[in-house]
Amino acid sequence: MRTRAIVASALLAAVALASALWVPPLIGGGILIGVSVIYLARRVLFAWTSALIILASVVMFVPVRRYAIPIPLPFQLEPYRVVIVLLVLAMVVALLIDPHFTWKPVRFGFSIGAFFFAMMLSVATNVAYISQNGLGGAVLGQFINFGLLISVFFVVRQLLRDERRVLLLIQFFVWSAAVVALFAVVEKVTNVNVFLDLGKVLPLKLISDQTQSFRAGGDRSYASAQHPIALSVMLCMALPFAVWLSKYGAKPVNRISRTIVYGCLIAVTLLGMTTAVSRTAVIVIAVMILLTLALRPRVAAILLGAAIPALLIGAVALPKLIGTMIGSFLDPAQLLASQYTSAGWGGAGRLADLGPAMAKVAQNPFFGTGFGSRVLVGANANAFILDDQVLGTLLEAGAVGVLGLAIFMLVPPLRLIAFSLRPDTPPRYAHLAFTCAVSCAGYIAALFFYDAFGFLQTFFILCWVWAIGAWLLSESPRLSGLPAGRTRGTALELTPVSDRDLEEATA
Repeated sequence: MRTRAIVASALLAAVALASALWVPPLIGGGILIGVSVIYLARRVLFAWTSALIILASVVMFVPVRRYAIPIPLPFQLEPYRVVIVLLVLAMVVALLIDPHFTWKPVRFGFSIGAFFFAMMLSVATNVAYISQNGLGGAVLGQFINFGLLISVFFVVRQLLRDERRVLLLIQFFVWSAAVVALFAVVEKVTNVNVFLDLGKVLPLKLISDQTQSFRAGGDRSYASAQHPIALSVMLCMALPFAVWLSKYGAKPVNRISRTIVYGCLIAVTLLGMTTAVSRTAVIVIAVMILLTLALRPRVAAILLGAAIPALLIGAVALPKLIGTMIGSFLDPAQLLASQYTSAGWGGAGRLADLGPAMAKVAQNPFFGTGFGSRVLVGANANAFILDDQVLGTLLEAGAVGVLGLAIFMLVPPLRLIAFSLRPDTPPRYAHLAFTCAVSCAGYIAALFFYDAFGFLQTFFILCWVWAIGAWLLSESPRLSGLPAGRTRGTALELTPVSDRDLEEATA
């Protein structure tokens, strides 16, 4: 104990000295206060469950590209990067020194590896082009950045070591999405985005103000997302988990009360989604419902039965928003015309951009121009915004890259669907696996309507969904003693991974 106190005092003195010598007084004082709070709350903060919630909180509530930690550095130190790097380092150290912290199977390593291999192949075949145009730094930066982003999947998977944490992450995601949706409604009404005021209560500086996006007679909501489309996709991805929690959530214990609570959360989430005024959200929900209708028709019938009255109420209460989101699909001519506006650098003219983009694809059909060679922003910008992740990948990495992207995106939900249909999968976990697959399907549908990998909040959430799916495939209980020809619901025994899993599976 005395040794720890000496070490802690020495570290605090070092931080104080460094702050006094190299950091402005106000920032230095903030650092000292932060270090002191961290030390006092170390037992809570330095727990893996707390680390998971901290990461999830930063992703859900701190807008990407908007805030940086106010430390004088040659680059903007965004909070999500700090949290991810610290978690990666902590996980590596734990794997090296803690015998109880062992590596958990990730299950989707092949699909991730296939995507990276396709991207590397596109670069290897375009070395001359990349070198001649001075794009080496951009390509390297893109690989490093994507490696950092995908590390969220591996970190979260290693932190999901029991069902308690899995349920905690799902609940946090659903409730946080409802909170973001609620503030999106506030933003729509007041034109004030509370997430851009975080610098008033947290030691963060605003590095980029919010741009405006106008549709349906007013500004579209951004909330904690980078763009209204990204906001709508994130909220759509939360909806299947809210439905799952309404049946399998831990609290409220009473089934009717739980259904009411999560029904209210779903309503708030849908209302927040409408404030983004995004047609992409309609397509995402349609894809999720079609998948559910194909594989879980009874669930789809219940959801449609509940959705129709809600849609009618929304059409009466918010006619302009609902009319823009859904009514535009009823006028194909107007819908097509909208996709020929703002072509090129401004994005949004997807069909107008298609012809020029395909002309470039024809020049390098198999391997593109190299992963990371398209620079969309800044003084060195050399490409136009497409609002289509698949088309962007086709330009950068060619047909091989699109194949890698297809493997990257499709393998996880297909494996989860197969798992949900296995006769030895308990209903609780079968439904959760299907929920993850539906959420993934929504993200995949949105790939064709925005530059998905550039909007990090939704990509991080996809990584969470994959991590939950990897836990299901490797550690969730199975039904045992299942006679041939019997169905999943008739088995009598469970083969649990832990006592907690057994309790949850038999609840």
